[in-house]
Amino acid sequence: MRLEATTYERASILLVDDMEDNLIALEAVLGSLNEPLVRARSGEEAMKALLRQQFALVLLDVRMPGMDGFETAANIKRLDQTKDVPIIFLTGADDDSGYAFRGYATGAADYLTKPFDPWVLRAKVTVFLDLHRKNQQLERLHGELSRRLAELEEEFTGEHPPDLERLRAQVRELRHLVPRNHPA
Repeated sequence: MRLEATTYERASILLVDDMEDNLIALEAVLGSLNEPLVRARSGEEAMKALLRQQFALVLLDVRMPGMDGFETAANIKRLDQTKDVPIIFLTGADDDSGYAFRGYATGAADYLTKPFDPWVLRAKVTVFLDLHRKNQQLERLHGELSRRLAELEEEFTGEHPPDLERLRAQVRELRHLVPRNHPA
């Protein structure tokens, strides 16, 4: 019995931009991925959304009134709950060339200029969605292995000598949890 996703897991994407046209464009490009797309019109709205639900990825505009993209990213990376959520910065092509450096320094995983190539954006987002699913699968596997190892440990610490046949069967089950194509 391998511990794999039995159903396709949907992964939410947070779209953060103060301009309605930009949000519509992002939804048009990413709609075909069939993943939940959540809008935020400001850094403040983005932080509230991130605290309410889990996201696989944040697409974040750099220039917004109030809390700009850099400040929003810094806040995202500061919180334990959200620090591992990847961020792709989106900014206008005419923006300062130092923005890219500042974006990466703030914790961005990637940086794209507008107007962006829809195929490139969709491909990058797909990679991050795949990584998100693999991380979730690894977390489930880790939990299952921890639980099973605790059961084995109980067998050894009990008052009676362990049943060797039962232990062998449990070890065989543990081996089936780890995919063969990965080094053990």
